[in-house]
Amino acid sequence: MAVPRVVVVTGASAGVGRATVRALAARGADLGLIARGREGLEAAKKEVEAMGRRAVAISADVARAGQIERAAERIEQELGPIDVWVNNAMATVVSPIKEMTPEEFERVTQVTYLGFVHGTLSALRRMLPRDRGVIVQVGSALAYRSIPLQAAYCAAKHAVVGFTESLRCELLHDRSKVKVTMVHLPGLNTPQFDWAKTRLPRKLQPVPPIFQPEVAARAIVHAIEHPRRELWVGMPTVKAIVGNRVIAGPLDHYLAWKAYRAQQTDGPVAEARPDNLWFPVHGDHGAHGAFDERSRNRSVQLWASMNRGALTMLGLGVLTLLGGWLGLRRMA
Repeated sequence: MAVPRVVVVTGASAGVGRATVRALAARGADLGLIARGREGLEAAKKEVEAMGRRAVAISADVARAGQIERAAERIEQELGPIDVWVNNAMATVVSPIKEMTPEEFERVTQVTYLGFVHGTLSALRRMLPRDRGVIVQVGSALAYRSIPLQAAYCAAKHAVVGFTESLRCELLHDRSKVKVTMVHLPGLNTPQFDWAKTRLPRKLQPVPPIFQPEVAARAIVHAIEHPRRELWVGMPTVKAIVGNRVIAGPLDHYLAWKAYRAQQTDGPVAEARPDNLWFPVHGDHGAHGAFDERSRNRSVQLWASMNRGALTMLGLGVLTLLGGWLGLRRMA
């Protein structure tokens, strides 16, 4: 399946969303861009148009279902039928649970979980009657293995998995040709660590090892072209998901001692630091965060996962040759 003509990306102004927009435009897609920050949206739109593709940039909050539905209507009016919807927008608060407020839990849940629900519903209203389309849920290793200090975010990502599994079963029951896939990501070098709300004493960082957002973008494009149930990105994601299935108890103790420090650098948090929980942080922040020197541009695990069919055939070929060689040796 080639990249379809019209793709909607939420959280399109920065980070993984911005990198995904660039990758899709390079593959020939027209883009519906949804985010809150106007400056980042306009910059992303210009990048798409510089590649010779069309783009519609809409400032909207995924936590508001009406705003997302109106955005979908406008995108179809200006670009045509939506072929793919990528749910990517997120929000988090990095804080001990005991220090968080009910309003903060509600806001993170509205954006990171209900934002995916709202986007999915708008996509389904258009895709189901046409009996075609792909919905991509951008998930996380934390959707299966929670860590301390990000309870609201982890819970929301867990909820997205539960929602998506129910949806997948219903689409199968209805024999629908609409596909839904999840892409689970590791720690990434995105601007969110500069603007996520935090109560920690030191600056935030992704849990190492850190990958560049272009790694995630390649995975998302692959998931669009080759929809599968889930695509895990990076060995840290594989270790987190598989490890939680077999040694969940020991992981609780390990993370209790290691994950606090792993989410912080040595530098103190600036006193006047803005956060984007309630309002966007002004400016065009691009795809990358502050960790370029420590971030990886490639993932061998992702490459192997994306090429698993060819690798399986190669393995079978090697086994066949080996079997033939052993047979000849026995006959000699």
